[in-house]
Amino acid sequence: MSQPNVVWFRDVGLDDLPLVGGKNASLGELIRLEGVKVPNGFVITTHAFESFSASTT
Repeated sequence: MSQPNVVWFRDVGLDDLPLVGGKNASLGELIRLEGVKVPNGFVITTHAFESFSASTT
């Protein structure tokens, strides 16, 4: 199964640290808290970042 390149904040949390990194995982957690306003958004996964970085060097 291939890794996704993009996921929504609402679909990630602290269990997804290897997939999306710490800041993005934290934003996913904040979305779940009532009263905390986080705009809808998406995450570029670590897999996508590493693939891009490898292709540009």
